[in-house]
Amino acid sequence: MMRIGLFLATNMAVLFVIGIILNVLGLNKPGTGIMPMILIAGVMGMAGSFISLLMSKKMAMRSAGAVIIESPSNELETWLVETVHRQADQAGIGHPDVAIFESSAPNAFATGIKKDDALVAVSTGLIQAMDRDEVEAVLAHEVSHIANGDMVTMSLIQGVLNTFVIIASQLISAMVDRRGNQGYSRSGYGYGRGIGYRMTYMIAQTVLGFLATIIVRWFSRWREYRADEGGAELSSRDKMISALQKLQQLSEPAQLPAQMQALGINGGFLGALGLKKLTSTHPPLTQRIAALKESR
Repeated sequence: MMRIGLFLATNMAVLFVIGIILNVLGLNKPGTGIMPMILIAGVMGMAGSFISLLMSKKMAMRSAGAVIIESPSNELETWLVETVHRQADQAGIGHPDVAIFESSAPNAFATGIKKDDALVAVSTGLIQAMDRDEVEAVLAHEVSHIANGDMVTMSLIQGVLNTFVIIASQLISAMVDRRGNQGYSRSGYGYGRGIGYRMTYMIAQTVLGFLATIIVRWFSRWREYRADEGGAELSSRDKMISALQKLQQLSEPAQLPAQMQALGINGGFLGALGLKKLTSTHPPLTQRIAALKESR
């Protein structure tokens, strides 16, 4: 709840600062419609991210086809549930739901809006490819994500950036399509705006949206290092290193559905150079393994 409060406060602060800047620059004139536009943009930027966070658990389960282990039916399911619950106790959080999803790709993910009502899911491919120590480390990695509040923080960052992108795109487009001293068209949103506004808005949205994606993906990569370290503490450093090395050895692509790639333990590293590196959700496994070895 504290993070959600911070999310709302940050977005309101963004709107407040932008309002001050517009007043200083003399752009917030009566009848221009700038402030209503800013408020609408702020709501749009916050709402999408917040709704996505609220629905994250159900959406992730549906996308991956994950089935929660309500009552363990065999020794493996019992071990999975007991291991996750033990690690959750170590991390000081509530017991997450534990689920399995059918996939030949070795992967796992965690999601949920609250630390005490989260989900940890593992693929059948991961269970089959790894020994118990390595699976334990993967589970610890996911529990660490929950304990760190990474799902909420990702949504907060995305929401704030969404607000910036929408407002900045609107303002840049309006500056291009100024109409004398009146600025924005008086005829209402979506009407009476010239081709310059529409073209500039599309370009600004694309460019600013891409820059926002780079920031979000940077945080996604950074949190993987932190979750690896947390996984090492909840299991052991050797187990965590061994699990990452096993992922590195496996030839099966470890991709989740596109909308869930940032959630998995191995979301896929897209390239070593250029834009692909900047937009990868995860660092390369070689770097993650090296970071664990160096922090012994």
